[in-house]
Amino acid sequence: MDPAPHILVVDDHREIRDLLAKYLAKNGLRVDTAGSSAEARQALKAAAVDLVVLDIMMPGEDGLSLCRHLRETSDTPVILLTAMAEETDRIVGLEIGADDYVTKPFNPRELLARIKSVLRRASSLPRPRDQLEPATRRLGFDRWTLDVDRRELVGPDGVAVPLSTAEFRLLTTFLKRPRMVLSRDQLLDLTSGRAAEVYDRSIDNQVSRLRRKIEADPKAPAIIKTVWGGGYTLAADVRELP
Repeated sequence: MDPAPHILVVDDHREIRDLLAKYLAKNGLRVDTAGSSAEARQALKAAAVDLVVLDIMMPGEDGLSLCRHLRETSDTPVILLTAMAEETDRIVGLEIGADDYVTKPFNPRELLARIKSVLRRASSLPRPRDQLEPATRRLGFDRWTLDVDRRELVGPDGVAVPLSTAEFRLLTTFLKRPRMVLSRDQLLDLTSGRAAEVYDRSIDNQVSRLRRKIEADPKAPAIIKTVWGGGYTLAADVRELP
């Protein structure tokens, strides 16, 4: 029997996180809690987590910063907890890769439903290639090098090419899954989560912009190829660099 999904609830209000932990555990989930981003980072190092429920407003490192870190270093789904007045933060959270959000005050049943929905979607997505470590900091493909920490793409001439946040997420998604055919819907889920259609331009436009930066001839792409009826694939081997 598969183990129950492991959820990490991160909120600086003890009453909220304790009540959530009890409710989610009662409904068959394994739950750990953290009262700060620092505690959450330790919990994430100590055990594999299937999904993080993350409050935005916390003292010290806020939830948006932790969400950004999670998206840059892993594919762990994130559901944000936001207050009604935090619409801008909610949008920013979705733009940096949160999978969903729930507005406080909320019904625990709604949060449970969102968790199950995100977990179902995450389980159906293609997993990264086993040979690539999630925390690899520099990746080489074709004649290019991507420094994950710096979000810096360097060409064969040694010149850095700037990437937008959306382009960086799209490129890292391809690099973690080389030579795998990814549909448009899968790419939206992997790069933008639930609200992709609201807050992101179409995947086709993002791919076109990325091709203009990395392809010798964007009209005849050799690195990111279109698979007719399927989506797109990174037609290059990816290697870890020191």
